[in-house]
Amino acid sequence: MTSPVLLVIAHGSRDPRHAATVHALTARVRSLRPGLRVETGFLDFNAPSVPRVLERLAAERADEVVALPLLLTRAFHAKSDIPSVLREARSRLPRLRIRQAGVLGPSPLLNAALEQRVREAGVAPGDKGSTGLVLASAGSTDPEAVAVIAEIARELRHTGWCAVRPAFASAVTADGPSRTADAVRALRADGVRRVAVAPYVIAPGRLPDRIAAGAEEAGADVLAGVLGPSPVLARLLLTRYDEARVPVVGAMSA
Repeated sequence: MTSPVLLVIAHGSRDPRHAATVHALTARVRSLRPGLRVETGFLDFNAPSVPRVLERLAAERADEVVALPLLLTRAFHAKSDIPSVLREARSRLPRLRIRQAGVLGPSPLLNAALEQRVREAGVAPGDKGSTGLVLASAGSTDPEAVAVIAEIARELRHTGWCAVRPAFASAVTADGPSRTADAVRALRADGVRRVAVAPYVIAPGRLPDRIAAGAEEAGADVLAGVLGPSPVLARLLLTRYDEARVPVVGAMSA
């Protein structure tokens, strides 16, 4: 029996680094599971679009697709945009079975990938006790997404960092995380002498650049790279793919 096609759905960006990083990540996924067909589709800015990929797969007589959102939290795109695109595709392509996988986060694998990037930026495991960490995500006004980022910050605090503060590159609300520069300054005000900023984002683009600018503005000591085509992240994509293939008793496919 042929395995379902894995369709990785990325947001897309005018920044060419975004698509290049997404393709590097999907290439790593292929290398981890030879024989699995992995396709990439974008919601905006980049080609091919998600509908175009699904149309091509249907024309090639593919039986089933697992559509995996390349998203770290369940916010607007996971709850609205992607389900809408997939519903429309199901109505036009009734032969093609389409399952929507869960978003990537939260996951211990994502936390491990983020810590790996911070180590690569120069923070040794023994330095964590004297270093404050800014967990800088893209940002969301969705309460569920905000709560997830806050919980991840708490989890990271228990791994040895002297302090962890969440921050958003955009969509800052009165009761949500502050901007990156403000989070760095708040750690300094609390007496933290060394501050590292860890972007909780997958690929480069406008919002990660805003995180980097905030880190520089506030004088952060360390700026980690984006998660990118991390082997750990590639493993997580396959985990979500496998989870989506297992039918849930008493529930309908998304």
